[in-house]
Amino acid sequence: MNQQHLNIAVEAARAGARELMSRRVDRVVREKGPKDLVTDADLASQQAIRAVLMDAFDNYVFVGEEEGENDPPESVRSGDPSAPPCWVVDPLDGTVNYVHRLQSFAVSIGLYAQGKMRMGVIYDPVTDQLFTAIDGHGAHVNGEAIRTSDCENLDSALVACSFPAGVKGTDPEVARFVRILERCRSLRRLGSCALNMCYVSAGRLDAYWATNVAPWDCAAGIVIAREAGATLTAYDGSKFDDWNPKFCLSSTRSLQQAMTSLLAEGGAGT
Repeated sequence: MNQQHLNIAVEAARAGARELMSRRVDRVVREKGPKDLVTDADLASQQAIRAVLMDAFDNYVFVGEEEGENDPPESVRSGDPSAPPCWVVDPLDGTVNYVHRLQSFAVSIGLYAQGKMRMGVIYDPVTDQLFTAIDGHGAHVNGEAIRTSDCENLDSALVACSFPAGVKGTDPEVARFVRILERCRSLRRLGSCALNMCYVSAGRLDAYWATNVAPWDCAAGIVIAREAGATLTAYDGSKFDDWNPKFCLSSTRSLQQAMTSLLAEGGAGT
């Protein structure tokens, strides 16, 4: 991946964001599942992003959250070296915040090639913050290098989490939430996986976990976090899977150990 890919992804992210901001006050909302919202802005943003990306790289695969484009070919998923690179796009990460006119929503564009996420662009149009990373070249916000915090102890950590739509009190995620809440300095649920990953990368949060997000929610954030020095594994400490992202992300290895030990208590679950 190179600067050309990054430039095109930034152009696409800004095109998607323009669609979001133009519809922020007047948008059409519907449920695609219980408590799981989609708007005409999601769809318009994805169409704008797709047009920019595929005009520049028409032989690449496109995976996006909306319009049934969310199933990558097995050759891509398996890391087949002969498979074309794959754009992985969330046109509006943080839809519920967007619908309620809160901030903390973003456009997220990742690029996957040869078995690994290689590039990430996440744009927050409310704060005009552009987070970027290319594999091996560091992570940046608005052109300035970013790094994780040096927090090593959970009792000093500011942590974030994501819950699934329609979470129930008896779900394993609620028990995980309580275990972390009892141990950390403070716990947040901000509503955007992509931005949570950026905030860990920039040292604003110390850790974040999510066990019910989709690949497009975190694709770009994976690269940004990795390049900022974060530790990323599955939520139980096992190997992270780009296409099945049940994960924990921390600023340091020691904090990650503390997080994953607590998250893994009680065995596997949703």
